[in-house]
Amino acid sequence: MAEMDTSSGGGHKKGPGVKKGKKLSTRVDLTPMVDLGFLLITFFIFTTTMSSPTAMKLNLPKDTDKPDEQNKLKESAALTVMPSKANYIYYYEGLDPSKLQQSDWKKIRDVILDKKRRTDPKDFMVIIKPTQDATYKNTVDMLDEMKIDDVKRYALVDITPDEYKFITATEQANGIK
Repeated sequence: MAEMDTSSGGGHKKGPGVKKGKKLSTRVDLTPMVDLGFLLITFFIFTTTMSSPTAMKLNLPKDTDKPDEQNKLKESAALTVMPSKANYIYYYEGLDPSKLQQSDWKKIRDVILDKKRRTDPKDFMVIIKPTQDATYKNTVDMLDEMKIDDVKRYALVDITPDEYKFITATEQANGIK
């Protein structure tokens, strides 16, 4: 709030009948400006904490002196899942693709949870290998399924030509186009 000092200058005159003009001093009160500054600081602090980015946490392998042992996987603890065309999913347990089985999105959660229940949690791993015919949506849905099923270890890997041959043979045998 601005104030004006209207007090007289002491009553001295310089000549007959001449009035001396009053000296006006202005004083600006900055208290409301300080309040506004603190409100703005408070607003920016709260909005920056609320707008923190959210991302999926990645569990990376531990560093070891022997790189060959870093990514070793027990065959009994592995589950390979391969999303394919027409919303079909192919999977097999272990590392042998000749044991290929077919599923759909409604049943794959039960398959993953059953394998997870039968396997030691620190050894269990899901290997996701989308085929060339899989859509981007199917791959993202499979990654979401890992989060929903609370699978701690999973990997997104390219499919091998042998696995793709098994899938195409199965699709041809079942009449899937």
